[in-house]
Amino acid sequence: MTVALKRLGLPRTLLARNIVLLIVLVMLSQVCSLTVLLHYVQRPRVERTAAVFANYVTTLDSLFEAAPDNARDALVARLNHGAQPPAADELEPTPSLRHFYVTYQREVFLDALRQHLPADMPVRWQTLGGQRLWIRIHAHDMPYWIALPIPEDARGAGLDAAILLSLGLAAAAALTGYLIQRHLNRPLQNLAHAARRVSSGETPPPLPTDGPTEIAEVSSAFNQMTQALQQAEATRAVMLAGISHDIRTPLTKLRLAMAMAITDNGHDSFVVAAEAYLDQIETILQQFMDYAGSGERETAQAGDLNALISRLAADFAGLGHEFELSLGAVPVFAFRPITMMRLLMNLMQNAVVYGRVGLAVRTWVHSGTAYVAVGDRGEGLAAHELEALKAPFQRGRNARAQAGGTGLGLAIVERIARLHGGSLQFHARDGGGLEVWVVLPLVAPRSASQSGR
Repeated sequence: MTVALKRLGLPRTLLARNIVLLIVLVMLSQVCSLTVLLHYVQRPRVERTAAVFANYVTTLDSLFEAAPDNARDALVARLNHGAQPPAADELEPTPSLRHFYVTYQREVFLDALRQHLPADMPVRWQTLGGQRLWIRIHAHDMPYWIALPIPEDARGAGLDAAILLSLGLAAAAALTGYLIQRHLNRPLQNLAHAARRVSSGETPPPLPTDGPTEIAEVSSAFNQMTQALQQAEATRAVMLAGISHDIRTPLTKLRLAMAMAITDNGHDSFVVAAEAYLDQIETILQQFMDYAGSGERETAQAGDLNALISRLAADFAGLGHEFELSLGAVPVFAFRPITMMRLLMNLMQNAVVYGRVGLAVRTWVHSGTAYVAVGDRGEGLAAHELEALKAPFQRGRNARAQAGGTGLGLAIVERIARLHGGSLQFHARDGGGLEVWVVLPLVAPRSASQSGR
């Protein structure tokens, strides 16, 4: 159904579709009304007028026959006597689409008039130089062309005003429908705006529920959903805090006990291994915490993405990992600074761990979109493997030998990118290796696609 509507070229918005439908219905009603008016009201009226006029012409013809010569000549002169009617271009007016009803009534009148007059009394309708009917009558076997005024009913008098009034009412109906539809669309627009705010991690005020019943029910359901999401968010925050506290507390105690268990002669191998396992547990726990809360509550602020990348590259350089920077002219735009730093740190850390060499970060802008590419010269992966890494708990074959990972790193990056209205892409790097692209719109899109996975 949607494909068929697109092929017809119909607008996609509900407001525009309803307005188009309303205009089409009004036009159809106007066409039907005009058809009924012309065929069932005006046509019988014009035909009756033609019959009366034909009787008048027949009587006039009889009067000419019976009149004395002097009286007949005076009467003929008074009735615009002429040997022939005017030229054909003055008698046959050009049909006008704008005044088609006038042409229609004229043809109806002439057809009816010719049916009531003798065959040897032709009729001509003059339009140029004045509206007149030319009729050839007989007077002692000598034909005369006389001009008679056209009846008002045959001219379509009064129809102009009726049609203009009808068109005015149609325009008023279309305007009224447009205003009503706008009134109905406003709550839907408010609902869409509130949904976008919810998807971006904000808490919109409750929607009004004093409108039409159907809209009020939708708004009420949305308010209930928002409250349920707020409660779920609060519960998740409490749960995350509890997990962080309840797990990290025994881990800290275990570290302390192990430190006290180290002998004076040196580090016990079991204690060293256990500390390594504890580090892995804490890393995994932190990744779960990061994935569970990917920055929805953080407020977006105008910031310099290149400056953030430069600071992180300096930090990695202090740890012995040099990133080659190729930073383009990226304007200041709004993003969540802490969340964006987490995204970049995850990508750069992955490059350090799995790529090891050829570390690089580059940025550029194209068509109102900022691009960040983090690359390395590590072992490349197939396209389906790269896309699968976006899902939680998925790890590439080059990462399975690494300890301490959960497969959430790129899932966190994907979620943060979508939170900013962007996306995550994988590309083979020229000369070997892999590049991970983060695509970020410089202006946050007004769509529900900003929500996380």
